[in-house]
Amino acid sequence: MNVEIKLFGLLIPFFAVMTVIYAWFTGGTEWVGIVGLALTGGLCAFVAFYLWLTARKLDERPEDRLDGEIAEQAGDYGFFSPHSWWPLWLGLASAALFLGVAVGWWLFIIAAPFAALATLGWTFEYFHGEKAV
Repeated sequence: MNVEIKLFGLLIPFFAVMTVIYAWFTGGTEWVGIVGLALTGGLCAFVAFYLWLTARKLDERPEDRLDGEIAEQAGDYGFFSPHSWWPLWLGLASAALFLGVAVGWWLFIIAAPFAALATLGWTFEYFHGEKAV
């Protein structure tokens, strides 16, 4: 995780400098950009700190070593359901939710139960029926 820690660590001073430059050029009157840049730098600091804490507890990864081989990373990365329709319904319901925020709250209220149903369906897909684990 050394590369990731360095990447996010270098972004912290970058966003700090950009915040100061942005505040200088706007005269300190445009607060949304100033706060947004400052919070982005803070988020990079949180991510870098989390990665640093995690890297201390884990063994060194092959990509962190100069003599690391690609074959060392071989193996399973997780379980991905090849036949699930729930991500499609959740994506459509989420699109309607976000559109409802922009267009009108009436659409948000209509889409919210569909998003909740799709989330529950995808979460509990393998807890019942013939696909139960």
